Amino acid sequence: MSVRRLAEASLQPASFAFNRANAAAAKQWIKKYPKGREQSAIIPLLMLAQEQEGWVTKAAIETISDMLDMPYIRGLEVATFYTQYQLNPVGTRAHIQVCGTTPCMLRGSEALMDVCRSKIHHDQFHTNDKGTLSWEEVECLGACVNAPMVMIFKDTFEDLTPERFAEIIDLYDAGKGASVTPGPQNGRITSEPISGLTTLKNEKAILKTTRDREAKAAAKAAQGAASTAAAVPAPVAQALAAPVAPSKASKPKTDAPETSPALRSPSPTKVAPETEKAASVAAPRHSAANANKAAPEVEKVSKQRSGPIIKAEPAVAFKAPEAKGAQLGAAAKRAKPSLEDKNRPAGIAKPALVDDLKLISGVGPKIEGILHSIGIFTYAQVASWKKAEREWVDGYLSFHGRIQREDWVKQAKALAKGGVAEYIRVFGKKPV
Repeated sequence: MSVRRLAEASLQPASFAFNRANAAAAKQWIKKYPKGREQSAIIPLLMLAQEQEGWVTKAAIETISDMLDMPYIRGLEVATFYTQYQLNPVGTRAHIQVCGTTPCMLRGSEALMDVCRSKIHHDQFHTNDKGTLSWEEVECLGACVNAPMVMIFKDTFEDLTPERFAEIIDLYDAGKGASVTPGPQNGRITSEPISGLTTLKNEKAILKTTRDREAKAAAKAAQGAASTAAAVPAPVAQALAAPVAPSKASKPKTDAPETSPALRSPSPTKVAPETEKAASVAAPRHSAANANKAAPEVEKVSKQRSGPIIKAEPAVAFKAPEAKGAQLGAAAKRAKPSLEDKNRPAGIAKPALVDDLKLISGVGPKIEGILHSIGIFTYAQVASWKKAEREWVDGYLSFHGRIQREDWVKQAKALAKGGVAEYIRVFGKKPV
């Protein structure tokens, strides 16, 4: 993936603000996300900013990050990751995206890019002399059946020829882009076959009146055929009505089960029960040794298996803290420590005002419930834990070692001392 950077400082505007309509739209987007997850609205808000300004400026990224109460670096990560955001100025009247993926390439997208090079600029992401147009090559835009195609703003223009594409570029350059009808440019409707419709050419198959008329005509024809058949002699009628048996001329005469007449049901060829019993082979008796024997065609040797071979790990092999104590996957989980253990931290009865333990990084709703079940309700309790007490609580968690890794004690001390403000002073960020 290519490196995407913001435009040079000389091109960046000093500030950014949504207009009235987009400000209202931004509020609606933010409301779509749950409380505490409003930062997820960064993607649609950046797109609103791009639709308003034509490209995403540094000021827009910072303004939207402030709206969502998120660090600037998080906003920059999103804007520079997704190629849908233009980080440099583009044409004021149109930025043309030419699809260069295989279907469009096979149908002539290179010729469309040559038109862009001759009428806009030789290089991508550069505007023409008037600054009204720019272009870029992109991956699949989703109308492969109507290739080649381009996208301008939110409209796609399909089934293009270089000549028609040049006309569209001229219309946008003249400020008349709204007069161009999007979609196929060769007269076809949506994605029908290029040769025209091949099915459902009329309403015969879907109108009930048509089906009823045909049913009456078929019934009348059947009555006429019946009256005609009444005049035919009985032997001739029976011969005509008798089904024709399938021919067996092409069937090979072998002794294979597939062609044996004795195996058909019902079959004109029968086999005496004594003959069938004599030809049958009794099922082999069960043998544990045979069942545990390696198949020569698989292991290239006839030998007895000795059970699964588990290679011992080196004594110094690294194991993640979460995996310590696990044997053969999740077969043997570490037992929870006893509630009567001397190292259990002191619990209290649930107070009227319970601290929000989820503000400690690493504590979610499930872990908070576990802590409540063992009498831990306040930051002060967590802040007082010693090593033995931390290890005891760790035994109740699915992923062991996280208390030490994420330093719950230090976080709890800051929260107990001064709440969120003290946490920000100590850690330089809000608790999440």
